[in-house]
Amino acid sequence: MKRNILLVEPNYQTKFPPLGLMKISAYHKQLGDNVQFIKGYKQDVLYSYWDKIYIATLFTYNWKVTIETIKDYKQAVGGDISRIIVGGILATLMGEELWKETGIIPQRGLLKSAKEISKDIEDDNDLIVEDLIPDYALFDESTQKYTLIEDSYFGYSTRGCVRRCPFCGVHRLEPDYIDYKDLKTYVNSIKRIYGEKYHLVLFDNNILASEKLSNIISDICDLGFEKGAKFNNRQRHVDFNQGVDARYITEEKMKLLSKIAINPLRIAFDDIKFEKSYIGSVELAAKHEIRNLSNYILYNYNDTPEDFWERLKINIDLNKKCGLKIYSFPMKYIPLNAKDRTYIGTNWNWQFIRGVQRIINVMKGAVMYKEDFFHRAFGENKDEFMMILHMPEYLLMHRGEEIQSEESEWRSRFNSLTQSEKEELLQILCENRSKSKLINSISKTKNRKIKAILNFYIPEETNLSLLDNIIAEEDI
Repeated sequence: MKRNILLVEPNYQTKFPPLGLMKISAYHKQLGDNVQFIKGYKQDVLYSYWDKIYIATLFTYNWKVTIETIKDYKQAVGGDISRIIVGGILATLMGEELWKETGIIPQRGLLKSAKEISKDIEDDNDLIVEDLIPDYALFDESTQKYTLIEDSYFGYSTRGCVRRCPFCGVHRLEPDYIDYKDLKTYVNSIKRIYGEKYHLVLFDNNILASEKLSNIISDICDLGFEKGAKFNNRQRHVDFNQGVDARYITEEKMKLLSKIAINPLRIAFDDIKFEKSYIGSVELAAKHEIRNLSNYILYNYNDTPEDFWERLKINIDLNKKCGLKIYSFPMKYIPLNAKDRTYIGTNWNWQFIRGVQRIINVMKGAVMYKEDFFHRAFGENKDEFMMILHMPEYLLMHRGEEIQSEESEWRSRFNSLTQSEKEELLQILCENRSKSKLINSISKTKNRKIKAILNFYIPEETNLSLLDNIIAEEDI
């Protein structure tokens, strides 16, 4: 008997398609079930009977929209929540909190066998969901349009990670490190069913830890992704999207990576203490003619704004020294149990986080590789960067434009402050985030120098709408 299966991804923003739901879809279609995918919530599903509703979860800071989605779909099963299966990252990391909020016990970790979560006789089989070929035909024009689906193979050549970094949840999501998966059979199956794709995107969390790296590289080359490879006269790319661990990079491993069409090579630079291994890795990449690199820069963790700037500057210097193009992608640290994005690290504060976010937004997420552009955005040195982070947001976002004289006056007043006065200014800015509170703080401030500079944080009427939009956002 065919079952009606509904697959749901909450309406949060995500670049990549839900690979887990794609595999679940393949599983149910293989059994002959009817499968439908929905992004977010559609009320018309209440008028259909669903034997099972699978709801994916992503990052914990998507808590609000995820919980709302789960509660919405509880209406579709008439109170029989045994027909709702919730899994994914949030469900694994915050399973108990999710159960308390929704009454649903989540599926934690990878879904291997469907009979682990189902009493249906149809699910009493030996199919391993995790190993199935994902259903690339799951999405249509009425649902989320994942453009990357048309271009790329998505998968893994390894699973898990050998490290236990406290800021990362991989060791809880995938506790067992698997150092080799049959990538050739997997990709060739996608090719046979859905047609050939241009690129190969692998979500391995620490591929360089694998003792079978040479086998994986050989597989990638055999699949037609050797260095310089093209398909339909279009350059092919291999992307280890989660990045590689610089501490595992050696001459031999970089030589292996240089054999494939890797673009970009993503290397994490999470802490300034890894400076030596990071620089060595980039220099090896240049030596082996890997020119396009991308760099994940974790901030708001145990770092300071100064060493955040230093890590960015190291990339600028390496670009110049080695003739590279390293695009840095700052990634704000959020605790593994955070229900929103408002966390502020010990060495950071609201004003500085906002400043970094505004700079990144202007650059659309990436720090460009050109030296002059970097200096305009982040300053010539650490001291100038710290000054930029103190700036009123409308000045920060429009530096060098028609308000240049106003910026110059602000800089003059800021430089006239003593260190203790700068600390007092920062405290006022962090404690008075709304426009009304900020205006009120000026009337209460006794220090004339601070009172004068605070007026810059309340723009004239022409800029008030901008300020309203900026200051109203609590999710930073």
